[in-house]
Amino acid sequence: VIVILEELEVPYEIKSIRFEDIKKPPFIDVNPNGRAPAIMDPNTDLTLWESGAIILYLIEQYDTQKKLSFGSLHEKNLLNQWLMFQMSGQGPYFGQCGWFNVLHLEKLPSAIDRYSNEVKRVLGVLEKSLHNKQWLVGNKCTYAGLSFVTWNDRMDMVLGVPNSKPFKEFPNAEAWHNRMISRGSFRKAMEIREKLMDEQGLMPNGMPKGVNNMAEYEDKMKQEEEG
Repeated sequence: VIVILEELEVPYEIKSIRFEDIKKPPFIDVNPNGRAPAIMDPNTDLTLWESGAIILYLIEQYDTQKKLSFGSLHEKNLLNQWLMFQMSGQGPYFGQCGWFNVLHLEKLPSAIDRYSNEVKRVLGVLEKSLHNKQWLVGNKCTYAGLSFVTWNDRMDMVLGVPNSKPFKEFPNAEAWHNRMISRGSFRKAMEIREKLMDEQGLMPNGMPKGVNNMAEYEDKMKQEEEG
């Protein structure tokens, strides 16, 4: 969402919420599902959660020059198609892959294999669709493509492979990804992410510094609450 805001040059203010507070008031008063992100737009008095819904709203409301979108029937619907694929395919499968590879206390080979293969399947869809193309839709970077960029950039963490190898079998997807992460909007979003995580004492994988898995994190939060 921050990448889209940066691309469209929409002013915004970030309210950082600690993980242990995300399922408590006042955040669940904004998003009863207790998940980030959520936005409150004072220009329209709209509160909105779910990243896909937020992206579509920002595009409709603020991309008046069609910088990241198209107005034509075909391209407009193709963009929505790819955004839906990101929300139903990439996001859930990459998230589960990261959970079982990194955060889950017990290593479950069947779960790790299932979700690692799903990550590769999603990348295979992108790889094939980007054959002889620079962008997913049309001749420019769009909100649909940018919706994939943050999860793809965490592939080293999700798959547990070195930074140089996540896209080993997917050169078209890798070239496309590199075009997006070279944009100023993405670099700015990552700078903000790094700063906020450091302020909260978190490592790149979202765990507190010195904590190795979710069970340890839950114990730490319980001890802090009791203290």
